[in-house]
Formats: sequence, C-alpha cells, structure tokens
Amino acid sequence: MSSNGGAPYGSDEPTSFGLQPPRPPAAVPHPGNPYAAPAQVVPQQPMTAAPAQDPGTGRLIAGRYRLLAKLGHGGMGTVWRAQDETVDREVAVKEPRVPDHLPERERVNAYERMRREARAAARLDHPAVVNVHDVAVVDGRPWIVMELVQGRSLGDALQEGTLGAREAARIGLEVLGALEAAHAAGILHRDVKPDNVLLGRHDRVVLTDFGIAQIEGETNLTDTGGFVGSPEYIAPERVLGQRPGPASDLWSLGVVLYAATEGVSPFRRSNTPATLQSVLNATPAPPAAAQGPLADAINGLLQKDQARRPNAAQVRALLETSANPPAPAPTQVVQFTEGGISGIKGGVRLGRKALLGLGAAVVAAAVAAYLVIADPFAGPLPDGWKTKHEKDLAATLAVPTDYQRGVPEETDDDHWVTYTDWSGSIWIGLTLEKKAEDTSNNIADSAAAEMYDDDGGFKESGSYDLRMPEGPKTEPVETTYQGKKSAQNKIVYTTTDSQDPRPRELRIFYYKTSAGDMYKLTISYPGRGDFTERGREVARTAIANLDVDKL
Repeated sequence: MSSNGGAPYGSDEPTSFGLQPPRPPAAVPHPGNPYAAPAQVVPQQPMTAAPAQDPGTGRLIAGRYRLLAKLGHGGMGTVWRAQDETVDREVAVKEPRVPDHLPERERVNAYERMRREARAAARLDHPAVVNVHDVAVVDGRPWIVMELVQGRSLGDALQEGTLGAREAARIGLEVLGALEAAHAAGILHRDVKPDNVLLGRHDRVVLTDFGIAQIEGETNLTDTGGFVGSPEYIAPERVLGQRPGPASDLWSLGVVLYAATEGVSPFRRSNTPATLQSVLNATPAPPAAAQGPLADAINGLLQKDQARRPNAAQVRALLETSANPPAPAPTQVVQFTEGGISGIKGGVRLGRKALLGLGAAVVAAAVAAYLVIADPFAGPLPDGWKTKHEKDLAATLAVPTDYQRGVPEETDDDHWVTYTDWSGSIWIGLTLEKKAEDTSNNIADSAAAEMYDDDGGFKESGSYDLRMPEGPKTEPVETTYQGKKSAQNKIVYTTTDSQDPRPRELRIFYYKTSAGDMYKLTISYPGRGDFTERGREVARTAIANLDVDKL
C-alpha cells in the first residue's frame, strides 16, 4: 500500500491507501457528499521552526531500507516512504504495528496476516495489483516492502466530488482486472473499497491492501469476536457467515462504483450493526448519475443472491461499453445542389427537371418528411435514455431507460401517462386535454394563459393533486416549440407532509396544438439533495425531446 497522505493527484508525493494520514490537511466540506471531511485548521509552525520529524525517521531496516517519512497509519501498520540503498530507489515500507495489550495469539495472527498480504500480492502478476518487492523480518516482525505508487486513493478523490460514468467505468475495469487475476490464483481480496484503490500517474489504477485476503488452501485467520472487512462494502453472504467466493468481491466492486458515481455509499448507516442490517435488507435507490450499461452493472452486482450477480466477463462487457460508448450518429445534413438533394444516403435524389416539375413545396415536404423519419429530435439522446410513443396521447416522450411506466385505470377518462424512477424521487408526467372533450371550456386560450388561474395565480397541473401550500415560487416564461408558441414554468415549493416536509421543484411545459388540444409535460424532483441536479437534467432532456404527432 502506498499513499500521499492526501496530496493532490499528480503530485510527486507518494501515498498509502486505507490509512489515516498522520497530519490531515485542511479540507473543504462538500455538501451531500458523505466522503467529505470536515474543515480542519492546521496550526502553522513559526517560520524559524525546523519541521518536526516522525520518530523512527532515518532508521535503517534490514540493512538496506532507510525510512524517510511517515505516510500514514492504520489499525495494523504504518507506511513509510523509504530509500532502498542497495538499488537506490524509493519504496513504500509497511511497518507492523500491533497494540501491546493484544494476547500473544492475536499478535502472532496479526504478523501472519501481514506475511499473507505479501504472499497474496506477490503471487499476482497484473498491472493493477501493487508490486511487493521484499518482506524484511526484524525482531520477528515482518516489514513489507512495496512499490511506491505516486498519486492518491479513490477515497481521497471522492472527497472532492463524484466521478463521471466513463471515468468510473474505466477505474472499475482496472479493479475488475486485478480481481480476475486474484480469483484465478485462488485469492479473495475481501476488502475492496475506495481507500484501497490507488489512482496513480498516467491513468494507472492499482488495487492494494491484501491484508485480509483469503488464499485458497490456507487456514483462515479471524480474531476472536473480530469482524474482517469494511461493513458497508462486504457482501450479504459474508454478513450471514456463508462461504464467500469471487461474487463477494464483485459485490464490493458494485458498491464502490455506486459510491463513486452517486456520491453516497448505499448501505452506510450510523453504526456497524445498522450498516450490516442494511447490507442484508436495504434496497438502494437505483443509480441516477450512472445510466445505461454502467447502471446495469451496478444493479446486477448489488443483487443480494450471489447466484444472480453477473460474472466477471459479463461485468467487463458492460463496463467496456460504458467506458467507450459508441459515437453518436452524425446529424444528417441536407444540401440542395445542381444534381439534386445530397447528403441523404440511399435516400431521395432529384435532378433539375424533377425539381422544376415537383416545385419547391413538394421538395420541401419530401425533405421535411425524411428528416422527421430519420431524426425527429434535435440531436441524439443521452446514454441511458429511450423514446416511448404514447398512442393515446399522440406524442413521443424521451425517458430514462429504467423508469417505470404508469397509466390511468381503464375507467378513467383522463389522458395521461407517468414515468417514475425506482426510488420515486423523480417522475415525468404527460397529460393531454382534448378540445373535443372540453365541454366546460377549461382549456385556456394559449399555452401561456394555461399557467394561471382566473385570478392570475398559479394553476395546478392537470389532475395531479400536488398538495402545495399557498404561494409557491414560480418562474413562468413564454417559449417556442417547433416555431409555435409554448410556455414553461418552474415551481419551487415544500410538501405539506406535517411529519416530514420536503422541498420539491416542478418543471412544466405547456403547448396548445392548432386543433386546440393542450399538452402539459411535468417533471417533479427533490428541491434539495443528491437527486436535484439529476432531476433538472431529466427535465431539460424530457422537454427538449417531446414530440407531438399533430402540431
């Protein structure tokens, strides 16, 4: 293991992962990110004071490894930056650190666990596994000598914010490769977590800390009453005391990918028992930032039943697709040339005589019809989205792939449909009020007028009872839709739940067709928290890609 103790990525300072830096730097808290450390104040030394050295600095281990600086420490060891004086290179040296009060049996187990860590890592030949150079035994204690990886841990990176889907998939592929190599060698890592994933130079990703790895054929080492691993990242079968397998490490990878993209560890609770209970029973909200193949990988890996989880090859295929998505199809460009209409592959091509014969109107109609068929929207949809044509509403909606569809009962005369994410936090609803059925003349004269009631106040959307208190904040604007007048409104309000009022936002799009039918597209999402930005993104995409059959 190596770490830079919190230094910025790309710095020349090495790091140790899964370890607490001895002197954490000041950190800026990141709202909503549970990895963010609270702001700390580091007392400044007088300018004339010499920098304090850690006890042990300068010590020579096994006659060749000179300790230079302490990088970090954990429950079982301290990691040093050291100089290998025999070959003149810097290395990371892990010093065994076992409390004096431990019984002799547990001390022996701790030393054996460190030897096993070295054996496990040394058996693996993979670029994503930290290299072990040597195990130096001093006074019966094993000191592990490893390569010094320049960079920082994924856990440190997540203190600054989440990863994009492509970057998370790239890192996941590297960790998956390390796990595949370990499993092929009969080794279970058993502690895959962000702090044990190193982000090195030149985009290198390294899985480290095989300290609690289980090696096939070797006796288990478990302290009496102890729990091996990080509770929020371990698989349910391990909580239940069942025999773990490669699927258990893959579960942990799924939790890491969820935390990396969503900014929230899905099973973390306020204490270990509650965390373990959530691992067994809680169903996390579906990923919001991770869509498409990456979401499929995460959802598959977090199946409670390990028999239902995808294997490594299936996970690799999903992550590779997410890390290297296919390029969007180029927008079709139509040009009028002397030879006819070009830019339509295998499509319409008209000569000069045909153009003159058909007339400009017919040509325009032909081009427009082609473009509608080829690409009815302004551009390609984001990854993880699909279009759904609603025949009863005579419109096509763009929705995230995994959203659940809801429709009215057969006896309900209203024309509407909803699409809701699995957590229920975000929903998209489309309603249609038909002119032919409006016997009470409730449809407003225009899309803009539909935003207001007779007194000029806010008008609730369609048949949805939103239970708003008086005076929600609104931001009405008049817009255009395919060259015709439309309107949009943003509504900010707080739910009236007396036990747990929550801030919410609505984006509502209004469009009145030439036949007098009124469309209302509503997107509702939390007004604060992790789902807010995602809700706003869903609203923008859904509104931009609404396609009404008859304008």
